[in-house]
Amino acid sequence: MSSLFIILILGGLGFVFVSGAVSMPSASPLLTVYPGATWAKRAPEEVGLSRAKLDALRDMVGGRGCVVRHGYMVYTWGDVSKSGDIASAVKPVISTLLLFAVQEGKLKSVDDKVADFEPRLKTLNGGKDAGITWRHLASQTSGYGLAEPPGIAYAYNDFALALYYDVLTQKVFQEDGTTVLKTRLADALQFEDPYTFTAFQDRPGRMAVSVRDLARFGLLYLRSGMWRDKQLLRPELIQLVLSSPVPADTPLTSSQGAPMLPNQRSLGGGKNITPIGPGFYSFNWWLNRTDKNGNRLFVDAPPDAYVASGHSGKRTLWVIPSFDLIVCWNDANVDDHDASPGNPNTKCNQAARWMKEAAERR
Repeated sequence: MSSLFIILILGGLGFVFVSGAVSMPSASPLLTVYPGATWAKRAPEEVGLSRAKLDALRDMVGGRGCVVRHGYMVYTWGDVSKSGDIASAVKPVISTLLLFAVQEGKLKSVDDKVADFEPRLKTLNGGKDAGITWRHLASQTSGYGLAEPPGIAYAYNDFALALYYDVLTQKVFQEDGTTVLKTRLADALQFEDPYTFTAFQDRPGRMAVSVRDLARFGLLYLRSGMWRDKQLLRPELIQLVLSSPVPADTPLTSSQGAPMLPNQRSLGGGKNITPIGPGFYSFNWWLNRTDKNGNRLFVDAPPDAYVASGHSGKRTLWVIPSFDLIVCWNDANVDDHDASPGNPNTKCNQAARWMKEAAERR
């Protein structure tokens, strides 16, 4: 008799059918597991994680959070169903919507001019801002509202991010942001909990989402844009986003201001919020690479880790491909992202160390 096995994974229920018999799936990373209407769950030990190290991570981080490995929800703390503002951790979500605009042909590439959709930029500051591209906005090198021309200097600029969000949603997609989020991501990833791009009514573009739904977004990236049997985003677009850091030798802005469009709002902060970014920052993700001084962003995390970070680490999504691991938290006690490069003692890096030790079962 043939030893052929037919395996069918019913993602919503988490069952595996083997030669007509029904059994629960193993925690093997060889099985490509996705959540359905809810997450399939496993104990940390079943997926090779140390529960004691995850307990230590939870105790240090606080707030609410979850850990996903091999596509299973394996550890949670606090109310993981609670939707809340994720601050600047939203920015990679905005850049993901940019990828959809390119994939759908609404833009030819991330290097298209923003002025093609916002023509007032063509004459702003004597034409200085006419050359702003979508890549510039996603890389914090647009020079918008500052003296530098686009592409010249780095400035973590929430006025530029509001311009990015508004033009992308209103003029490229011609839909409100929450609708774009729903039709491109939330429906496809089967978000379980309420979500919105208006966490604050006066600041559209600020996203409220639960940690367990934000983890789904992380899993989309971990799986190179694949979700179940559908390639939601082309893998080369995911690769572009995760391999295009601002060059480490990029100078910082002089902070000298320049006029912006009338009634320009901010996504929340100012025009020059943090000096770190060159060497690390890629389409609004923080890559665990090195700056011009050779300092790694998180010295105890694997080099392939990448992070969506808000409020200096209080609201964070970690993706660590080499561990097939996703960790997400909100309202945490972590607030020293900016001090982390080369520093093993920050809370951000201590959290990275607990993750690493949990995966290595040390």
